[in-house]
Amino acid sequence: MSAPRSVLIVGESLAGTAAARHLRTLGHTGPVVLIGAEEHGAYSRPPLSKAVLKDPAADRTLGLDLDGLDVDVIRSAAVTADTRHRTVTTADGRQVGYDALIVATGADARRLAAPGQRGELVLRTLDDARLLRARLADAGSAIVVGAGFLGMEVASACAARGIPVTVVDTDRPLERVLGDHLSAAITEHAAAYGIRFVQATGFATLTGDPVSGVALPDGTELTADLVVTCAGEVPCVDWLAGTGLADRLGVGIDRACATTVPGVFAAGDVAYLRGDGTRPDRRAPFWSNALAQGRTAAASALGLPPSGPPEDDYFWTEVAGRTVKIVGRLPLTGEPTTVQGSLPDGRALLTWSHTDGTATAVAYGLRKPVTALRALAATSRPPSP
Repeated sequence: MSAPRSVLIVGESLAGTAAARHLRTLGHTGPVVLIGAEEHGAYSRPPLSKAVLKDPAADRTLGLDLDGLDVDVIRSAAVTADTRHRTVTTADGRQVGYDALIVATGADARRLAAPGQRGELVLRTLDDARLLRARLADAGSAIVVGAGFLGMEVASACAARGIPVTVVDTDRPLERVLGDHLSAAITEHAAAYGIRFVQATGFATLTGDPVSGVALPDGTELTADLVVTCAGEVPCVDWLAGTGLADRLGVGIDRACATTVPGVFAAGDVAYLRGDGTRPDRRAPFWSNALAQGRTAAASALGLPPSGPPEDDYFWTEVAGRTVKIVGRLPLTGEPTTVQGSLPDGRALLTWSHTDGTATAVAYGLRKPVTALRALAATSRPPSP
């Protein structure tokens, strides 16, 4: 390895902390600085909807430990970047230089409230989860806007407490990512669990000030004690204005997690893989991808070859008390290639073979180890021509 270089990581996220750990694993002895604006420090976000909403004790299990890594943590948000002079300026006025920069600022929750409209609830941070948990304790009814992974997990937390909950979206639950086949089974099971679904003909708008309901395009208005927006995320790129690093999808990276600016790399929910002519731009804000990209960005920042690909297509969720584990490319389309077990019975192992030679394996309601799913996805791929 060449002489020690200073590496600056912006974003106290899973990707950012993974990059810091991997820098030291790879033998980097030079300065590592991490800029993060999260007052609670680095923590894992998937448990916010899966565990924190259910149990206050889960709050203490989220931390991402950086002890013993000799990382200088600056707890102040990055506000500007100067890639020509290789500096980042923080909200408290500090100017931090770098030889290599890793952008890992993640994403914020997408909000639907009108300017000045108060009381919109989202779930992206620990504070969001704590507030929502407190509101669930007194709620007699709930509306969730968005039927993706997060929306269905929040709806499940409501139903588990006996709170009547309605999920509103233009597509059926998880249909955009898991396709018609799985979506139909999940919708039926969720309904039996107490989750009502309303399919809108267009975008819903929040009503009330503070927010107390949603208005649908057909004129229907739904009201509830609790209204939660789960409409996706927005990459945190404002601080990169003027650098040419970011666009509407976030920060584009190649398979080495390198951006279009020399010496700058990116990882996690703030990033997307740029298309290469054979595949389109791909944004996949999953936990496993953030971890893989953090490691890849660390290696690339040191001028080393990555130890693995910058993506790991593994995801799991729990909807209405039933786990769904997925290994492979999303979204899914059409009927599965193979099915073992029964979706109506709540226990099935399914695979989808794709035209590009890859495969996706799904364990529905089964406690299947991810290693077994990876093996199944690999063996289910059709032979190359």
